[in-house]
Amino acid sequence: MKTVTIGGVPEHFNLAWYLTLKNGEYKAENINLKWNDYPSGTGAMTEALRTGEIDMAVILTEGIVKDIAEGNPSKIVQVFVESPLIWGIHVAKDSKFKTVQDLRGKRCAISRYGSGSHLMAYINAENHGWDIKNDLNFEVIQDMEGAIKALNNGDADYFMWEKFMTKPVVDSGVFRRIANCPTPWPCFVIAVRNEFLEANETTVKLILETINNTTIDFKEIPSIDRMIANRYAIQLDDVQEWLSLTEWSQQNLDTATVKKVQEKLIKLDILSESKPYTQIVKNL
Repeated sequence: MKTVTIGGVPEHFNLAWYLTLKNGEYKAENINLKWNDYPSGTGAMTEALRTGEIDMAVILTEGIVKDIAEGNPSKIVQVFVESPLIWGIHVAKDSKFKTVQDLRGKRCAISRYGSGSHLMAYINAENHGWDIKNDLNFEVIQDMEGAIKALNNGDADYFMWEKFMTKPVVDSGVFRRIANCPTPWPCFVIAVRNEFLEANETTVKLILETINNTTIDFKEIPSIDRMIANRYAIQLDDVQEWLSLTEWSQQNLDTATVKKVQEKLIKLDILSESKPYTQIVKNL
């Protein structure tokens, strides 16, 4: 049996992986797929791919495109979630900040440099006409717990994280969400280390076929909304809204999207130069 390690955030987007693992669907293909949770997100996963800690990752598009362009020896093999990620912009409940413009020049809590929370802060700044070089300041907080502590202690001023996963923190009165910032591209892709991919392409294809068989009909799974609500402690009506906005994918990441992501990152001075599509994506 072939052992494969895969990483992802422990969030509702990845429930399909949990279900297929629970059902033993990979073992039926003689694959021992081991799931690693990365609560701190994309930056931790790009590092894990680089070090060989994991073979595959379900990861934010902008984060992995940037890291591959900067030398991460991996390839994107498929889009996982086609719809944008809706980032909520959060402040402490009692914060004096009321609008996004109030946050100009303030301290943004990020899980780590190169993470989605870091890169999307630049997208948000550009959306609002801020000076990228002077109006962004960062405080590394690792994860949600770190963000809660930092915002409530006054060590950071705002925090960007997926809207629906953060909603329980808003509902409990810890955070206040003042705006949303959707990604301008598909949010999650699946990436594989080059060394592993070259030696195990058939195994990777089997893994993709298995997960795709579940995501293609994911919304039709009986009581899937209640399952998500219970597992991730999200209100049922929020889960239903999220499901209505979310589309999974079984397709390759196209050249136009790779170009768009790199051009945006270069414009924001996050990436120094773009790399060819074939260096970023491998179509299996």
